[in-house]
Amino acid sequence: MQNYRLRLFILTSFLSFIAPVFAIEKADIVTVYKSERILFLMREGEVLAKFNVTFGADPIGHKQQQGDEKTPEGPYLLDYKNAKSAFYKSIHVSYPNSKDRSTARKLGVDPGGDIMIHGQTNGWSWAAPISRFFNWTDGCIALSDEDMQQVWESVDSGTPIEIHP
Repeated sequence: MQNYRLRLFILTSFLSFIAPVFAIEKADIVTVYKSERILFLMREGEVLAKFNVTFGADPIGHKQQQGDEKTPEGPYLLDYKNAKSAFYKSIHVSYPNSKDRSTARKLGVDPGGDIMIHGQTNGWSWAAPISRFFNWTDGCIALSDEDMQQVWESVDSGTPIEIHP
């Protein structure tokens, strides 16, 4: 019994010593470049990770209205997470903001919403190697499920996101 306790003590001491090495580093901002099809997880100006992404079927330009299949551009917040999404996890982008709503009102259109960062459609994980070559969302930012898992673990609700053309 004494030997067991000693081994348990050594093991738990070792694990508590190395645990910070395996901790997921949290991003303090997410930066997206639509023209390059890249999403960066950043912390204090340093790149933590870089991912290939796809967008809405008509990705050039800023989202103006529901159904235009554009991904918004500008500063937003990642305001909540949805683990039970129709896609492999999703994180909501705070589009439309007050400026987007004002512009849509002036144009007489609905600005739309439900813009997310998400993985593949549930059950379609196998398609990620192919779908990454096509802009297939309705305006969201899509990744492979594996990449989405890393983003999910690295981003907390309230993290800013900047989406560039």
